[in-house]
Amino acid sequence: MARTVPEEENSFIGRSEELDLIEAALTRARLVTLTGVGGVGKTRLAQHAVTHGPLAAQDGVAWADLSPLRNAALLAATVADALDLSDHTPRMPLDAICAWIGDRGILLVLDSCEHLLGACRDLAGDLLAACPRLRIVVTSRQPLGVRGEAVLTIEPPASLDEAVALFADRAATAGSPLKDDADGQLAATLCERLERLPLALELAAAQLRSLPLADLCVAPRSAVDLPLAPQHRAPSRHSALRTTIGWSHELCTPQERLLWARLSVLPGPFDGTTAWQVAGAAPLSPRGVGQALAALCEKSVVVRRGGTYRMLDAVREYGRMWLAEIGDEEAMADRHAEYVLSRTRQAHVEWFGPAQAGWYRRIGFLHADIRLAADHFLPTDPAAALELIGHVTFYWVCSGYLYEARQYLERVMRHLPADDEGGARVQGLWSLGVALTLQGEHGAARRTAVACRNAAAAAQDPEGRARAAYLDGLLHLLDGRPLAAGTVVEASGTVTDVPRPERLTAAGALCRLVHVFALTGSGRLEESREEALALRTVCESLDEYWTRSYLDHQLALVAVMEGWARDAVRHARAALGAKRHIGDAFGIAMVMDVLAISLTDVGETHAAAYAFGAARRFWETVGHPQRGTPEMAPLRDQCEERLVELLGDAEYERVLGRAAASDPRTLVSWGAGGGPLPEG
Repeated sequence: MARTVPEEENSFIGRSEELDLIEAALTRARLVTLTGVGGVGKTRLAQHAVTHGPLAAQDGVAWADLSPLRNAALLAATVADALDLSDHTPRMPLDAICAWIGDRGILLVLDSCEHLLGACRDLAGDLLAACPRLRIVVTSRQPLGVRGEAVLTIEPPASLDEAVALFADRAATAGSPLKDDADGQLAATLCERLERLPLALELAAAQLRSLPLADLCVAPRSAVDLPLAPQHRAPSRHSALRTTIGWSHELCTPQERLLWARLSVLPGPFDGTTAWQVAGAAPLSPRGVGQALAALCEKSVVVRRGGTYRMLDAVREYGRMWLAEIGDEEAMADRHAEYVLSRTRQAHVEWFGPAQAGWYRRIGFLHADIRLAADHFLPTDPAAALELIGHVTFYWVCSGYLYEARQYLERVMRHLPADDEGGARVQGLWSLGVALTLQGEHGAARRTAVACRNAAAAAQDPEGRARAAYLDGLLHLLDGRPLAAGTVVEASGTVTDVPRPERLTAAGALCRLVHVFALTGSGRLEESREEALALRTVCESLDEYWTRSYLDHQLALVAVMEGWARDAVRHARAALGAKRHIGDAFGIAMVMDVLAISLTDVGETHAAAYAFGAARRFWETVGHPQRGTPEMAPLRDQCEERLVELLGDAEYERVLGRAAASDPRTLVSWGAGGGPLPEG
């Protein structure tokens, strides 16, 4: 299990008593909820608790950040992502999560649940009932209300010394360290005035970049309040946070305030390009956005880490309040959605080429933005929503969002007018067909492929027709009909000539890949190898990874069948090297199986068993019962029987377990590079 807990961004001060309480609570309850006002440090406490001391020694620690999530229907899918689960079955995500966790002793953190309280309550209850060794830590401004829940109300530090130590540490980071006892007394006064609230202290310390400490201690209280839910009265400590955020706002220039408000529309982390594309409308220029963003970072309104930025929830809420005040909410939502759509269009066009690996990272980074944009388009412009999700489905498949892609595609197709014959329908039908195919629903996928082919013909879209042929061919391959698969793509006219980089399209490359698989499955190994090598040369010249990785898989399989074991190992490792750039749990599982077979053939029995353990790990993640194309099954079964004979049952199972204890990234790195077996 990969540890998905975010790294701590600055030093952790004090809080030993609270950490002890969290640890003790988890010994008597399987669900522990940390509650308290915004800014009290719930997330930081949870983060530190699960990465230091006894709580870090788990079968796995998974962290689900729910703050960017606006659609409660995607809660389980978000948790599955935190668990590194890339389910390729039609199961509901909750069922896949329960099956995956099983009796593992996993610690799951659900961070920032207050805006999804009902959905989190149901999810936590279901998971705890189905997974007997699972433990859950929740951070929320309210308890979930689940039976057996242990609620710890987090207060600001009880010790004034601890509060002053936190302020002093952040002041030093801001370049204004406390110099003497007089500064210490001023800091203590300020800490008491701000009721020792950690976020308030951090924001106040950041203001020392522009205000002397003495002036900060007498700064006027802001008259502006954060919005509060009508059913809740504001605890007194809300005023401390409102005061400090208000001070930060007053210290901003008009341009900085406007950027703050506009950036609040972004659901999660963002980069500089997103900031100026979304928020850079008049009167803000691109240069003005850059200057204002740097100033907001100086004031700790925006937190910068490397090349990315984020706002804390309370700061974002304040910005949304101002965005509503200036009447800019709808315009910014429109601008954000249009920007995200433009990014996905470019990603679609550049999928087959040198920008591919970068787009896999970029689409992953924009995941929360894509969700928000799709939800924004759906009621008013379903064609735009369909285009958006259609463009990212192939990326999402490799990133583990297959269920999510299908849900969006089916929702949007229901909203799209029946007489819409645009290119978005073709792309949407093809994407839905891919999702259905990979989830094993071949009948529905075949009907969708027919609809895609008809829509492409109506739209006079040759690229769409080629994509429909790829989908047909893929279905035939998975059903064990390689001859039919070859016939379908040959009829599309995309595999007749020698591939040339300047003329090869993404759909053409996909059809050629199906043809290579079909030749292998039909026993035409020499033809398969020649065609695979020719296409691989093109992919390599274009610095393309997805197609290349599957070609290396096929070259490894052909080498296994022809008895060239060392060539098979080389190609399998090359395939995994390509997969490191794009993910793709399904493809990694397929390649690991071939690597295990080829390692057995060269006599590296322990490495072969470890590769089978890695393959099993990824097949469990994918949840796919067939484990690839049908011709692999007898090869895999024969090889496993040989390994058990050579190693013995106990040793074989021991090595499998060692692989199961490794995280996916370690497994892929080992598979690509070889070397000693990683420690579990």
